[in-house]
Amino acid sequence: MRAATVERVLKHGQGSMNQRSFSLVAGIIFVLIAILHLLRIIFGWEAVIAGWAVPHWVSWVAVVIAGYLGYEGLRLSKRAR
Repeated sequence: MRAATVERVLKHGQGSMNQRSFSLVAGIIFVLIAILHLLRIIFGWEAVIAGWAVPHWVSWVAVVIAGYLGYEGLRLSKRAR
């Protein structure tokens, strides 16, 4: 994109995200994170961060937190107009 086009988009706000779009995108991302943690638990995948083996209970906590945030994001995207 040319610099003039980028400047015009930013000036007129066409590139900005509204509350509904933001909530939808955030909700989808959090739901995907929750699903990946659930898959880690189901299939017994190991996660190692800098040599530290992450226990599976961390994924249980992540499923609950990410699942809730995903639910709220999707709920807010339906409510926001």
